Amino acid sequence: MQANQMWSSKRAWRWFASAALPVLIGGCWLAKGQQIAKPSADDQLLVDHSNCTFFGGERERIASAERHRFALSRMTDEVISKLSYAPKAAAVKSAEVVDPAANGNLIDKYLFTAMKDAGVAPAAKTTDWEFIRRVTLDLTGRVPQVSKLTSFTADSSETKRAKLADELLASPEFVDKWTVYYGDLFKNTISNQNIQRFAGGRTAFYKWIRDSIASKKPYNQMATEAITALPKDTGFNFSAGELNWLIGGRVTGGPTQDTQDAMAAMTAETFLGISHLNCLLCHNGRGHLDQLSVWGAGTSRMQAWGMAAYFSHTSLQTQVVDATVNANTRYWWPADNLRNDYQLGSTTGNRPARTIVGTTRTVAPTYVFNDNAVKAGANYRQEFAKEITGDFQFARAAVNYVWKEFFGRGIVDPVNQFDPARLDPDNPPPDPWKLQPSNPQLLNALAQSFIDSGYDVRALMKLIVTSDAYQLSSRYDGEWKPEWEPLFARKLARRLWGEELADAIAQTSGVPNTFRQDTTVTGWAMQIPQPGATPGLNNLFINAFLPGNRDDEERRGDGATQQALALMNDGSVMTKVRSTTPAQIISLAMQGTDLQLIDALYLTVLSRPPSDTERDTAAAALKAGPRREKAENLLWSLYNKVDFIFNY
Repeated sequence: MQANQMWSSKRAWRWFASAALPVLIGGCWLAKGQQIAKPSADDQLLVDHSNCTFFGGERERIASAERHRFALSRMTDEVISKLSYAPKAAAVKSAEVVDPAANGNLIDKYLFTAMKDAGVAPAAKTTDWEFIRRVTLDLTGRVPQVSKLTSFTADSSETKRAKLADELLASPEFVDKWTVYYGDLFKNTISNQNIQRFAGGRTAFYKWIRDSIASKKPYNQMATEAITALPKDTGFNFSAGELNWLIGGRVTGGPTQDTQDAMAAMTAETFLGISHLNCLLCHNGRGHLDQLSVWGAGTSRMQAWGMAAYFSHTSLQTQVVDATVNANTRYWWPADNLRNDYQLGSTTGNRPARTIVGTTRTVAPTYVFNDNAVKAGANYRQEFAKEITGDFQFARAAVNYVWKEFFGRGIVDPVNQFDPARLDPDNPPPDPWKLQPSNPQLLNALAQSFIDSGYDVRALMKLIVTSDAYQLSSRYDGEWKPEWEPLFARKLARRLWGEELADAIAQTSGVPNTFRQDTTVTGWAMQIPQPGATPGLNNLFINAFLPGNRDDEERRGDGATQQALALMNDGSVMTKVRSTTPAQIISLAMQGTDLQLIDALYLTVLSRPPSDTERDTAAAALKAGPRREKAENLLWSLYNKVDFIFNY
């Protein structure tokens, strides 16, 4: 913007000051005057384990849940305090009078019963305006089109929310968003600390994930293909994207057992939600995991080696892509070309020495959760895939990972730190330990439903978004206590991903982005193989919203000062606000009256009509100077409102 336009936008910021972002301190959304929490007991635990590899790069993941305990409630209260207006929907009932057994949704059966037992009243059901935006963002990463928004809110059918869910689940945008999600979960990155995955490998992996979701491939089949992948012919078949999962476990600077350990740890965390196996591959759990995991404290390093032994026949093969260009750019793929079981007596490498135990020099594959051994002549990785996907914990972990994306936190949270000894409500752990899931009966019922559906991710998501629990308002009448968070008695606000914001700005402005990565050229951030990984204007915007690196930095939903700066000043925002192309939203809206223009911008950007006060304020501003410039200020202001930045 020119100087006078920037000043004008600053005034626009003040016009809509009620929607300003909460104060950002230390990565948490805090109100003015709120104190930062004192270090918890988990901080001391990290100090005590500072020499452990697991508590190195993983230290923040272990302690973050306690250190930022109930941060979602604090953030939600902050967001709601900035939402000055909520359009009413005529047919919304109070959740307090909803019969959780009436709709037959198992989620409501368990959650509303738990709320009643705890004496906690649920929030009211959310309005149609908020529901359509919420579910469209959660399922597709996009905001709803105005035509769909208005037709949906005008529809009086009692089944319209379920029908909308079906439409979104069948959309190509659903495939876009959940390809990004599983790309995060499967850590599909061009490079990690130990390997440079050829860009084509990263893109082949992306296409495999995308094709799997588009074709409705069962999740247990996806896991099996990733764990057991081999080239499909005698030559390397680079197009087989599933080959690129296991190579993420490559470890350099040590013996082959380091890589075998990493593959086992990666499998356990991704498909069982159990990250503590990584710790057990360094030392016995006793004396190290006593404060974190009942199961871990009672498990030995020898038992963990039995899990790593499933990869003892596997090595990673490589060949140079083009030596004339760069001898370090390589294809990688797994091969089952080794014959010995897991070897003890190795050099130390990246973990403590694997000392020979008595006369035991090798460890055969043994599944730690049932002591099953591999039959003679069987393929180790194929047997491991059968054990993993046949384990009830596989279904528990899968539904818990997905649950967090819709509700903000897992039923077990953090989602990658399951303790198998604290999951069974019929066999509770000894005092002072408590059951780990906030609602163990619900978690088990969801897992069984997932199995019964044939591991259908869409069926799981349909069950979630059609539950009354998912449809609760983020607003809460009366005092909300943060410790109620695990009851899911209200919607917890979610800050949009950087990719969602980039796509929403492009979609609502009518001015597309352009992203280029490897062989992909697209206008949508959600269609990039690895969003944020390629330098460029739009990726700088995405990276401001903490997408992580798919290696040692997880995607984060908290705030940072650069996010406000990006929304106010980033070129990818400002060029769209100031564009004069015929398809740009202001170019189209300028053809109507001032009130029509204001309504069009609010409906398009915020998925709701303006309040009377907002409409009057904007109308006065439009009359106070050049109409187009003032309309640009209004559009810019809407992109900086809490309503736009959060899903609530």
